[in-house]
Amino acid sequence: MAPEPPLLSMSGITKSFPGVRALDGVDLDVQAGEVHCLLGQNGAGKSTLIKVLAGAHQPDTGTIRWRGEEVTLRSPIAAMRLGIATIYQELDLVEHLSVAENVYLGHEPTAAGFVVRGRTAKASTAALLKRLGHAEIDPARLVGELSAAQQQIVSMARALSHDVRLIVMDEPSAALDPDEVDNLFRIVGDLTAAGVAVVYISHRLEEIRRIGDRVTVLKDGQAVAGGLPAKSTPTREVVALMTGRNVEYVFPDRPVSPPSAQPVLKVQGLSRQGEFESLDLDVRPGEIVGLAGLVGSGRSEILETVYGARKPTTGQVLVDGRALKPGSVRAAVRAGLGLAPEERKAQALLMLESVTRNVSVSSMSRFSRGGWIDRGAELGAARAATRELSLRPDNPSVPVRTLSGGNQQKAVLARWLLRGCKVLLLDEPTRGVDVGARAELYAVIRRLADEGLAVLLVSSEVPEVLGLADRVLVLREGRVVHTAPARELDEHRVLDLVMEGSPAS
Repeated sequence: MAPEPPLLSMSGITKSFPGVRALDGVDLDVQAGEVHCLLGQNGAGKSTLIKVLAGAHQPDTGTIRWRGEEVTLRSPIAAMRLGIATIYQELDLVEHLSVAENVYLGHEPTAAGFVVRGRTAKASTAALLKRLGHAEIDPARLVGELSAAQQQIVSMARALSHDVRLIVMDEPSAALDPDEVDNLFRIVGDLTAAGVAVVYISHRLEEIRRIGDRVTVLKDGQAVAGGLPAKSTPTREVVALMTGRNVEYVFPDRPVSPPSAQPVLKVQGLSRQGEFESLDLDVRPGEIVGLAGLVGSGRSEILETVYGARKPTTGQVLVDGRALKPGSVRAAVRAGLGLAPEERKAQALLMLESVTRNVSVSSMSRFSRGGWIDRGAELGAARAATRELSLRPDNPSVPVRTLSGGNQQKAVLARWLLRGCKVLLLDEPTRGVDVGARAELYAVIRRLADEGLAVLLVSSEVPEVLGLADRVLVLREGRVVHTAPARELDEHRVLDLVMEGSPAS
């Protein structure tokens, strides 16, 4: 008896755009009921491949077989009719429509040939949300009023509203906290147990180990490895396939001795009711200080309060010995603070503007004369700042939305570099950034510190804090429970402290 063919088989897929060959003979096969992980750096071809699978792009050459039969996916509707659904990282929901309207958008429930709205659509949506473990989401609520995690659940409900046999999930955990990630993995487990296949794209290798069955690695538009066992393939091998570098070289070397200068940033007795309390810390020029803790430990709230975006209940922030006006971003920026926030697209970047304008926006007074902006000077300054950080492409006139996640983060850093800030506050600096681009960002951050910048870093990934910071403050429930040089800590010790620690120094 012949073995069952793969649910999906893509063979020799090529796709070119003007000036670039995005896919160069890629093969991918996916079995029913498996989680097949797709890895690769930004620009490796992942997005193009899943758009071919979704029917959004037509391949130049190659074949696609579905359940053993060759098919042509001429449109997203054609893919969906076969049972292929794609949940993109940038969710394509309509914010001014309700949850139910989004779930059934384009394929509204029908009875006797007529579209059925109202109660039927809401009831069906409620059943899907319950299946996904989110019965609390109201089908009548506007999508624009939901959190990022809830919107992702709505996208999953929309996929399941079809007779779906394969779901592509593009960076599904990027906006989720640990509890929400656990729920996501439960959903994936339920889907695969029912025979649904999942193509899972993530830059977080620990997630691949936890959720994946097999891995295909893309590099420069080619599949450099296909069908690797997700749980047993060494991380070093996966990183080497993606980047050509060994994992040991991801983090740059720390200085041999700690900086001896006086602190440029001092935080004294800083508290914000219900979020964190009695925080004391200092950062010296040339030093990277990391804050480690679970979601809800107060990490991001601390950065935003230091930056003046939140007003403290008690305490003060000093830069070069001078106290800042509490709750004033303007005072913080004037004193030399810069913030790269966790949600860079929503909170830091002007997505429809050029890289130049995104870099210059905090320094416009330098280029303004009598109400007119010197465009040439603005462009020149932005080009110098982006080149210093090796931002690609080397063209600051392009829209910032066209950049990869790593280069968008470089644009935010270039803004503060141009501003001449003294203290850089980094909140989840590599969120949504692939392994290779992470290494570049780590090198940039380390170099800026070596050149005298003081850096206060927050990350939910403990290895990132330990690998990049010189000194680490461990937070638990809004209080510092331990402070130590990073080289004296390991991941297990930090996790023990955040789970069971008690206030200490």
